[in-house]
Amino acid sequence: MGLPTGIRTLDDALGGLQPGRFYLVAAAPGAGSSLIATAAARTSALDQHQPVLYAASGLTRADIAARIVAAHLPVDYRRLRAGRLTPTEQDDTAALHHHLAQAPLYIDDGTDLTTDAIAESVPDLPGLALVVVDRLQSTEDPRLPLSGLTQITDAAQALAHLARTHELPVLAAVDTDDPRLIAALSLDITITLTRDADQIHATVAERDLGPQATLTLHADLAHARITDPATPYASPTTPAPPPTASLHTPAQPPQAPPQAPTSPPQEPTPTEPVPTGHTAAPPPPEGGYANRDYSYFTGMITRAVDEALHDHDGDIAAATEALVKKAVPNTMALFEATRVGGNYEHTVYPETLEFLRKKTKDGADEIWEGRHNWTNTHLMDALQNGTHPPITVNALDTNASFLSAFKTHLPIGALIHDPHGGFDPKRSGIYRLPTRPTWHHPHLPDPIGNRREDGPVLLDDATIRLLIRCARLGLCEAPHITERWTSGASEGLLEKFRRVLTEARKKAIEADDTMTVEYIKAMYSKFTSTIGESSVNRDIRRPDWMHIIRSQAFANLWYKSHRAHSNGLTVVRVRGTDELHVAGDWRTVFTEGRLTTQMKQKDQYPLPRKSAR
Repeated sequence: MGLPTGIRTLDDALGGLQPGRFYLVAAAPGAGSSLIATAAARTSALDQHQPVLYAASGLTRADIAARIVAAHLPVDYRRLRAGRLTPTEQDDTAALHHHLAQAPLYIDDGTDLTTDAIAESVPDLPGLALVVVDRLQSTEDPRLPLSGLTQITDAAQALAHLARTHELPVLAAVDTDDPRLIAALSLDITITLTRDADQIHATVAERDLGPQATLTLHADLAHARITDPATPYASPTTPAPPPTASLHTPAQPPQAPPQAPTSPPQEPTPTEPVPTGHTAAPPPPEGGYANRDYSYFTGMITRAVDEALHDHDGDIAAATEALVKKAVPNTMALFEATRVGGNYEHTVYPETLEFLRKKTKDGADEIWEGRHNWTNTHLMDALQNGTHPPITVNALDTNASFLSAFKTHLPIGALIHDPHGGFDPKRSGIYRLPTRPTWHHPHLPDPIGNRREDGPVLLDDATIRLLIRCARLGLCEAPHITERWTSGASEGLLEKFRRVLTEARKKAIEADDTMTVEYIKAMYSKFTSTIGESSVNRDIRRPDWMHIIRSQAFANLWYKSHRAHSNGLTVVRVRGTDELHVAGDWRTVFTEGRLTTQMKQKDQYPLPRKSAR
């Protein structure tokens, strides 16, 4: 018996999915071919713990995740996507996402997905048991290589060859019921589906032998699945995944810890999950960030730390080093878990606009960030010529600056060009200004940093909002935006993620747990640095997010410098995202401490410096 599809009637007819065979599931759009593909993938990965490569063409990780969750629990698919689940369903969904994050399911939803790319990924996935291609599209789409009559005919031949040469079952869905096209694509086993209300009629045919079986299945579309007709509402039990399982894009061998697929939108406040269908989780404890219970999510951090300590026999230095190396995949798993319940479903891999592309491997793109490297030169000149008395400077450090910057307006979908420019506070993205804004305040840093170049500039949303704020304060002219590339925006896309990390960091500081503090620091800093164009994070490609988060960190530091100046402190230097040097009693302006809302003093020094003799 080969790998099960999760549909017993179909498995009996096929003998399961056999190694070396190519299975084509053909149906008109909406008749269920993709649901067969999803069923086979989730059954092998979740129930059988068998590694599965899921090549999604025209679908996103969010689409796949939503279908898996709806079918596996089950929960109503439409309420799931609309975020209208009951509290129990929310808890069950969060629990399943935790297991899904650890299942050996490797999802590739890149826009450049080809059969060559699929074939290249296969050797990188040890123990691979099944390849699923969802889907071959009969109507040509220039953005999808696996679309168009000629392309999908070639693709079917390549996939059949892949199955034979690698001794793997390969299952591909195609969205057509055209008998001539199906015949052209039928290179091994073909399953043709036709839908009649809630019934699916399936014909199993083998090349050269013709039809072998005719089946009637149940279309349980409310739960985004196809089932056996006698048990349309049976649901599998969510299994406990093997400890070594992982989820990431197949361009990298699976060496890192689990990462979750993009989550469908619903709003849970989950507690420690129970891995079965509708078993209610215990009530959440009191307290937590903003009186919300995030113990399920902070528990993901705690468990990772405990496992690292166990794996390294209590050696804190070695365990910390191991955690830092795992920070990217672990962070993405946590991020996706916190996105369960989000009001919006963000785009993971939008088309990268040319000005967001790096010009060289180690180079930069064309976006300006408000990076600070500023010194109060007027003050320095006065100190040097003796017209200003000597001062004592306090070098202050903001805490977890990138973590705080997660609270920013991020574009939800792909950026859309508007040649008319202008600013809409409900949107976020990249903006073109015809020239660099001027700044005439020597005692405050320039909001857009120290770059000095002629001509138009491209600024991200965080910097534009800072300039608008400065204009309202009467410090500069409002930015003149001539073009923009934006999407609808939300300030809450990373909010739960930020709160979870903030709460975990606070608890670690209170417990003097330096290992967890360092691990969390690696999580938020590597999330920021790898969501752009990085080979170490294939789960998301949002260089616009990366720029906006970093610029928000620079903007937050500018706001602190303005606050210091407005409260009578002398701003001496501003560096990067976290370094603010001031003269005066800074503790009357800022609260001292290590929390994200506090400041700490790193150094104190006199100016002018005493010259060595």
